[in-house]
Amino acid sequence: MVGADHPAFAGIDDTLRERIRREARIIQLPAGQKVFRPGDACQGLPLVIEGSVRVQVTSDSGHEIVLYRIGSASVCTLSIGCLLAGRGYRAEAVADKATTVMLLSHGLFDDLMGASSAFRRQIMASYGERLETLMLLVEEVAFRRMDDRLADWLRERVGQSPLQITHQTLAVELGTAREVVSRLLKEFERRGWVRLSRGKIDIIALPPGPSAASERALLRDA
Repeated sequence: MVGADHPAFAGIDDTLRERIRREARIIQLPAGQKVFRPGDACQGLPLVIEGSVRVQVTSDSGHEIVLYRIGSASVCTLSIGCLLAGRGYRAEAVADKATTVMLLSHGLFDDLMGASSAFRRQIMASYGERLETLMLLVEEVAFRRMDDRLADWLRERVGQSPLQITHQTLAVELGTAREVVSRLLKEFERRGWVRLSRGKIDIIALPPGPSAASERALLRDA
């Protein structure tokens, strides 16, 4: 069965596996395909078998922020919440690239939660872990300076340089406006930390982490 090795199914007995094999739907999503939109009713639990789906929200002003990504070893927290609470989505999910998804219907999900303690533990553990990462995201957005967050984001990807990414895409990742990202990247380039070209960021020599004094100087000069 395609997707039988997904971590959500660890410890499930053969009878339930056979039911999953019969009832679960396999869906192929092209890059950019919407998986769900704000207000949509939850049709079931999507499990990514191959590829990646990003879950994001858009503010009234049009700014977007990526909440998390669903890979082949993770579960969609919003879908779990919608299934348990019986409410619609408050965010959207988009396939980052060509993605294969296994969809467990609402009824199948409910039955698995009731019949399999192993499945129930996997789902709730994934739910708890994702809530923790979302809390960290809230702290980042609410309490950390954007230049510091941008520098950290770039430091984490030094080994992938040069990065093929637009300022708009990076702004969505960080939950800010494109103009803010462009202004800060220009300042980083002036300081010799990065080299910018169309749709590309070459990381040259980011410092290990700005001191409080340099943070204040960067804010003043940017």
